[in-house]
Amino acid sequence: MAELLLELFSEEIPARMQRQAADDLARLMRAQLQEQGVALDRLETYAGPRRLTLVADGLPLSQADRLEERKGPKANAPEQALAGFLRSTGLTRDQLVERDGVLFAVIERKGRQTAEIIAESVDKIVRGFPWPKSMRWGAGTLRWVRPLQRIVCLLDGRIVPFEIDGLISGDVTEGHRFMGDPAPFQVTDFADYRRKLAARHVVLDAADRMRRILDGARAVCAARGLELVEDDGLLDEVSGLAEWPTPMLGDMDPAFLSLPPEVIRTSMRTHQKYFAVRAPGQPGLAPHFVTVANIAPTDGGKLILAGNSKVLAGRLSDARFFWTEDRKVSLDDRLEKLKGVTFHAKLGTLYQRVERIEALARRIAPLVGADPDLAARAARLAKADLGTGMVGEFPELQGIMGGYYARGTEPDAVADAIRDHYKPQGPADTVPDAPVTVAVALADKIDTLTGFFSIDEKPTGSRDPFALRRAALGVIRLILTNRVRVELRSLFPAAVQDDLTAFFADRLKVMLRDEGRRHDLVDAVFVLGDDDLVRVVARIDALTDYFRDQDIGAVLAGYNRAASILKAEARKGPLPDGPVTVLPGAPVAEAELIRSLVHVAPLVEAAVRNEQFGPAMSTLGDLRGPIDAFFEQVLVNDPDSDIRDNRLKLLNQIRDTFYIVADFSLIGG
Repeated sequence: MAELLLELFSEEIPARMQRQAADDLARLMRAQLQEQGVALDRLETYAGPRRLTLVADGLPLSQADRLEERKGPKANAPEQALAGFLRSTGLTRDQLVERDGVLFAVIERKGRQTAEIIAESVDKIVRGFPWPKSMRWGAGTLRWVRPLQRIVCLLDGRIVPFEIDGLISGDVTEGHRFMGDPAPFQVTDFADYRRKLAARHVVLDAADRMRRILDGARAVCAARGLELVEDDGLLDEVSGLAEWPTPMLGDMDPAFLSLPPEVIRTSMRTHQKYFAVRAPGQPGLAPHFVTVANIAPTDGGKLILAGNSKVLAGRLSDARFFWTEDRKVSLDDRLEKLKGVTFHAKLGTLYQRVERIEALARRIAPLVGADPDLAARAARLAKADLGTGMVGEFPELQGIMGGYYARGTEPDAVADAIRDHYKPQGPADTVPDAPVTVAVALADKIDTLTGFFSIDEKPTGSRDPFALRRAALGVIRLILTNRVRVELRSLFPAAVQDDLTAFFADRLKVMLRDEGRRHDLVDAVFVLGDDDLVRVVARIDALTDYFRDQDIGAVLAGYNRAASILKAEARKGPLPDGPVTVLPGAPVAEAELIRSLVHVAPLVEAAVRNEQFGPAMSTLGDLRGPIDAFFEQVLVNDPDSDIRDNRLKLLNQIRDTFYIVADFSLIGG
């Protein structure tokens, strides 16, 4: 068994593309090898500023011989059709195999050398690589994210020879652009490759680069009695910018600390890729920053830090100007400007959107325990900061700056709602619980959803340009976290009620599945038409808890048998309707089941009415024995039509009683 080492060495790969590129390389190579029947034990990929690397172990040096079977024409097909099939297979008529009047070609394929397969695979992968953006250079036709400069491809320590658009595969790569020995060097296998890269100041693994950055940043902060403000997103990005990351602590003018900390952090993060710093146990930020260089400077970083401090000062001076100027105009006075800003060509201006959100927030407020006037006021001002200089420079601060600009002139509940009404913006974001904020956050997201659904701009496949899935998930999390009791349909225009309710059901299924719950239980509950999400999830949780310790197949066996018989009988004509009675001479099992249903059905209805879904499920479970005994001892399709009709009514009552809790026909065994 052999090891495959592949390196695609280029000019700088944007950090935001590296993780996906590594995943794509692994996926594409696996697919190519699987298609050719080449097995492997392990495959790993690595991405960095200038290289994509793949290593795979356990590959055979040659492909196994294979028999390929191809279906041909019928045995009595015209000679012309047969001749074409023979040409395509390279066989003669007497070499074909006939089965049930159809001809088949069984072709023996001699296994090829794995190196040959890899050469073809790399060519296909490189030429068709799914970069979000790519470029051509020179006179060639190849497209890559940046000019591709070298290809290392070794199998079992030997070069896999091929050429792609003038680039010839080899065993030579390069280390760090500035540090150590700049000369290209040869490698023999992955261990040798990784060791030599490290000796030339290249940390191959992004996870190792992240650890190096985090440990180094914490250390330089601790040395000055400070604490790093950790930022996982920035850490991930910076790890893709430096092959030899070296954190250093710089200083900034303390006067800039008069700015909101979000402004300072955003300026550092967005423009400079700096980490913020704070004093342990102290509110706000400290007048320092951590930058990550791609070299270990000989002067300890003095020159780099001086330059970085100067650039940061310029950025923060701009931010201070916006902060000063923005506060000269009230949020109320900024609303007029929104009349000239189009939200969407079919949905009107931002001002019209504000009016819709304001009205909806007032409607929602009583449902979440909020003051309607405060909710409406917060909704009216929530988008006003979109016309400020600070948000124009830093769009990610929308809402946050509005909260600052409202503070002191508006009630705190209004300022908080303006600040937080975009939340939650993703699965990791916090969910607001202040009533006014919840009302405005729900109104904002629901207006987005109803608006785009009304103009038929719905998500399709992986396409969701208006982030409607995220908006729906935000609504779901707001409702469930705050236990908001509302029927979703009541918040949607009639024209989109059905589509949006189904959309929410799908989003809830995804969320619950990600949390480890079964999507078929969601289907079984949602089909009842209940769109109170708190109640829906309570039903699902009750089903989940009940079936956790039960044999689902055994529990559902009797119900499914009843439903199956009813379905078959319904195809013959209308099912009998009316009350079920214990007929003279009825078998004991039949009479016992009828008595059990008469007792259980009202208890289940009462439990569900009181939202006691756990007890409702337990009560339904009491029917399992009588139902099983009925089917073991009683023939439903009795020759006597009255007896048969009574038993069909009994089965229908079983189904209806179960349906009080959920549609059990949608639950898998």
